Amino acid sequence: MNRERSLSGSNGYGRELGIDVMAEMSARARASTPVRWLDLCCGSGRAPAEAARLATERGLTDRVEIIGLDLVDHFVPGPHPAMVRLISGSVARWVPDGRFDLITCVHGLHYVGDKLGVLSRVASWLTGDGLFIANFDARSVRRADGTPAGRTLTARLRAQGFAYDSARRRVSRRGHGQVRLPYRYLGADDQAGPNYTGQPAVDSFYDPLP
Repeated sequence: MNRERSLSGSNGYGRELGIDVMAEMSARARASTPVRWLDLCCGSGRAPAEAARLATERGLTDRVEIIGLDLVDHFVPGPHPAMVRLISGSVARWVPDGRFDLITCVHGLHYVGDKLGVLSRVASWLTGDGLFIANFDARSVRRADGTPAGRTLTARLRAQGFAYDSARRRVSRRGHGQVRLPYRYLGADDQAGPNYTGQPAVDSFYDPLP
């Protein structure tokens, strides 16, 4: 995971997630106030801090709120505009103070144990037409015997309102929902080795439920 990832550029959010974060927030700012963006596993918080500065330059100071959440509190030094908060916490346990219009997670789910639990939580954090998008490798979700959960998993994700792009390894969702994925979390292997990014990742193990 690159903790210094920028908002744009060859290593930026646009390339990794296929969306323009600032365009998404600017468009929403014309329709609702404030527009709230939550960046999960934000690393140093460089991208949220950059977005806050851009929002200030575009006159959106009172129309945008940005939260960056990461397990490690080694954030880029401030001062930062008041619209941005960088918070240390676990994505599996942190409780937000409201819903969000945009939730992103760039390559962060690769390092999470209960990945499906996080997806279920995130769905409940979206506004009615909010957008969630994250890098997600379905092959890292495995049955108790170590075999990948496979097409059954992606079918169940789609049945619960998620979209999965297997070519780009992205999971997304549009709109708030209470999700109950039929899996029981068994634990994780943090010695699984490199995934498709070439970086060491975590495999998550589940028992599928009827």
